[in-house]
Amino acid sequence: MNGVFITGTDTGIGKTTYARWLMGRHTDATYWKPVQTGSPPDDDTAAVGAARSLPGIRLREPVSPHLAAALEGRTLTLDAVLAPLAGFEGTLVVEGAGGLLVPFAPGILQTDLIAAVGLPVVVVARDRLGTINHTLLTVDALRSRGLAVAGVVLLGGDGNRAAIEAYGDVSVVEDPLGRNP
Repeated sequence: MNGVFITGTDTGIGKTTYARWLMGRHTDATYWKPVQTGSPPDDDTAAVGAARSLPGIRLREPVSPHLAAALEGRTLTLDAVLAPLAGFEGTLVVEGAGGLLVPFAPGILQTDLIAAVGLPVVVVARDRLGTINHTLLTVDALRSRGLAVAGVVLLGGDGNRAAIEAYGDVSVVEDPLGRNP
């Protein structure tokens, strides 16, 4: 399996928009949103509109996955989240839920899912005041856990690219979408 795991510095910063853009350029890839909260009406899989996607866990309340599951009387397990990957081969674009350290269940963070999937991580950030700090913290948290950082995608354009590249020793792509999402 190859591909990328998309995470963000926060929720609502453009991960789905970037995933849609990426899937439009890699039409042979399969999209996967392992855990979606606020569903329905939130449906990132539908918003991405990929020709191929894997099923994921859907939770009603638009809150952190651990809380949304608890409100439904459920406890997420890593095995349950990973189940759609059984036998999968090919290119996979995975979109995480919210930011990097989002809890799924007691003792399970999104970083555990990233490690289990084993794909390099693309960090998506909205380029605005505070972006340098949030992005460097996210990159540092990935590296401190031994997770591969493929790079950073800055959406918008507040001029933080050079600082993030220099202080984070990471490749940064500025707004490949050509707009402020």
